[in-house]
Amino acid sequence: QVQLVESGGGLVQAGGSLRLSCAASGIIFSINAMRWYRQAPGKQRELVATMTSGDNTNYADSVKGRFTISRDNAKNTVYLQMNSLKPEDTAVYYCNAEIETMNNVNRRYWTSYWGQGTQVTVSS
Repeated sequence: QVQLVESGGGLVQAGGSLRLSCAASGIIFSINAMRWYRQAPGKQRELVATMTSGDNTNYADSVKGRFTISRDNAKNTVYLQMNSLKPEDTAVYYCNAEIETMNNVNRRYWTSYWGQGTQVTVSS
């Protein structure tokens, strides 16, 4: 079994910063793209940032210049540094990763895993 565990959410004032972490554990052979999504109340989940295994990054227009995604491959961990936070950044943040793992008959396969989500609240 593979698990993604997020941490680092919380309450911060507008203009402040938070750093989210998401660590993958379990039977992991490779990790391809790692992503952060967010979902605000009453809204659809949206893609915030992506980092490929080749360290290419992509960001939603709403967070460009304020958020930075990074990863530590040795720790199977992805981070999201969030600066200059705005009230509209308030949401539950989820990490997602494409992971090569193994089933109970020793067959390797790729699949997508999600973390449980971490709440980020930005007060005005």
